[in-house]
Amino acid sequence: MKVAIRIGGSLLTRKLDTRNFKKYVDVLRKLKRDGHKLLVVTGGGSTSRIYQNIARSLGADGVSTDWVGIAATKLTAMTLVAALGKKAFPVVLTNLRRIKREFGRKILVCGAFEPGHSTDYDLALYAHVVGADLIIKATNVDGVYSADPKKNRNAKKFSRLTYNQFLKIMSKNEQTPGKYKLFDLRAAQSLKRWKIRTIILDGKKPSEILSAVKGKHHGTVIE
Repeated sequence: MKVAIRIGGSLLTRKLDTRNFKKYVDVLRKLKRDGHKLLVVTGGGSTSRIYQNIARSLGADGVSTDWVGIAATKLTAMTLVAALGKKAFPVVLTNLRRIKREFGRKILVCGAFEPGHSTDYDLALYAHVVGADLIIKATNVDGVYSADPKKNRNAKKFSRLTYNQFLKIMSKNEQTPGKYKLFDLRAAQSLKRWKIRTIILDGKKPSEILSAVKGKHHGTVIE
């Protein structure tokens, strides 16, 4: 199976140590051993926010602040490449032609490539370029809810949504860097346009990524 996975920066950097990266590396290596073709996109996480806030306080405009965040995603991605060792392509990729050419040989780890959107859109675009069968977004929420479950205890979790239903929910979220809240609206629109099956799941449990590829998981399916 061709699988594109986004591992949120909040997952990789919330405990910035070797053991935390290794949890995800073990999962990716297992999927590769099982014969799956993998592309991974990383977020910048709290590291990105710290640098962006400093840049903003020093007078950086929105585009410049975006570039700071992009650099943070690449730092996280390069660390993941180092952790994967010979199983990964040796550099972080963002060029679409090169991603398409190299996909399938080794695990490709990719970062953000331009201002104006989140790594959710990068994930959708890269997945489209390589003809991915499945997108997995591993985040710090265990699926899609009718409202923010941290603020509303009556929020309903969905096991399955259509693209239109997902778009309706995501359209309620603020669409500014750092405020995408689960998924970038532009990325959600791309999922519908390109018809890429997507699963959003609890990435705090790396085993859920394995389960999702096998079709058994506790997240939300969008298709």
